[in-house]
Amino acid sequence: MQNALYELTAAQLTEGYRTKKITPVEATQACLDRIADLNPVINAFCLVDEAAALAQAEQSTARWQTNTPLGPLDGVPVSIKDLLLTKDWPTRRGSKVIPAEGDWSEDSPPVARIRDAGGILLGKTTTPEFAAKGVTDSPLTGATRNPWDITRTPGGSSGGAAAAVASGMGPLALGTDAGGSLRIPAAMCGLFTIKPTGGRVPSYPPTPYGSFAASGPISWSVEDAAILLTVLSGDDWRDGSALPLDSMDYANGLNQDLRRLRIGWSPDLGFARPQTAVLDAAEKALGQLEALGHLVEKVSAPFDNPTNTYEDLRAGMTVAAFARMGDAQFAQMDPALVAHIQESRSNANLASYLAADSARTEICRQMRQFHTEFDLLLTPALACTTFEVGIDGPMGMAESRHWSPYTFPFNLTRQPAVTLPCGMDPNGLPLAIQVVGPLYSEMLLLQFSRQYERAYPWNRARATPRLPE
Repeated sequence: MQNALYELTAAQLTEGYRTKKITPVEATQACLDRIADLNPVINAFCLVDEAAALAQAEQSTARWQTNTPLGPLDGVPVSIKDLLLTKDWPTRRGSKVIPAEGDWSEDSPPVARIRDAGGILLGKTTTPEFAAKGVTDSPLTGATRNPWDITRTPGGSSGGAAAAVASGMGPLALGTDAGGSLRIPAAMCGLFTIKPTGGRVPSYPPTPYGSFAASGPISWSVEDAAILLTVLSGDDWRDGSALPLDSMDYANGLNQDLRRLRIGWSPDLGFARPQTAVLDAAEKALGQLEALGHLVEKVSAPFDNPTNTYEDLRAGMTVAAFARMGDAQFAQMDPALVAHIQESRSNANLASYLAADSARTEICRQMRQFHTEFDLLLTPALACTTFEVGIDGPMGMAESRHWSPYTFPFNLTRQPAVTLPCGMDPNGLPLAIQVVGPLYSEMLLLQFSRQYERAYPWNRARATPRLPE
């Protein structure tokens, strides 16, 4: 192997295991060493279990030595966002109000699938408190930094997951997305992600935000994301809304030739205000897609402005999610989250929630109609590039709906969406496009993304080893 082990993709690692050039123990130790070197600076992990990871790696090495791997993920180091139950590890969700002591005896469905597939669980990655905002800092774990520039945020709420992958602390990360929480940090860290169709990856325990949410991979490559999504997908008896198991192998057929696709390009969705650098990079990507043979057509807004619909639904969900919390808990929590909870309690009501739910149904209908004419929808991933760590938004875009207006609509519609790196801003920071497909079109999105990746491969971040003086 030419590259350092921590630079290899999951697919490259498993090929190395198959040919006996490397072992899961060696790869896991390389990631653990990288974590030891860089996590004090990046702060991507809030928990690392070196002993457990190496024990799993020993078991995987034994399987590979006898050519009996559990599957394409066997021996691959994976990190888990600290929002997902993980057996024997506390899941504190970035909050001091959740004690480390407790009955941590169960894996959430996606974690269980990774474990059953032989993935090596490295530890838990940071999240803002209760994953409630689009940057990653919390009273419990402090601020997480972007490996491209450690004075900048990696985004959120799966910011620790993205920062870990971008800095080489592991090739794959499991995150969640209820408003952009996979796509935002992937875009800010120059990585690939796919938010699958709602219900594609089963979830447990239930949450009021469940109809918005999806779990999915963050990775360096499309192939790696396809491998992990294959493992994650399917039914689980604990999730009554999970889609049936379809036995789809998303990594198989990635390089299949695509027919000419008709792609609708919306630079603003009718309400966003993207920065010039964002539009410049996206429009360059349009030309690249046309060079690949696809038909790209600028479209008007495919739906009515969904901001109020999302916010009214979110307010009702927030009241339900934090119903048992009061002043004692609020004193330990992120003031911005406390303010949102209190505002939701003041403004949310049954009538506004039901009206928003009806409006959501109409937005879903409008997108279904859009896809009768267009195979895919293309937008910028974000309205801006990454900004300074420690703030919730750049100047003039204080709230995430201003700088991340493109992601949350597709949590409303439950549609699958990917983030594709497409260049750099004038400061050398990553920019990305978002591609949205019809419901259940993960295979098409992955094939499309792989075609783009092969034609226009993106660079990978290299973490700065120390803070500036």
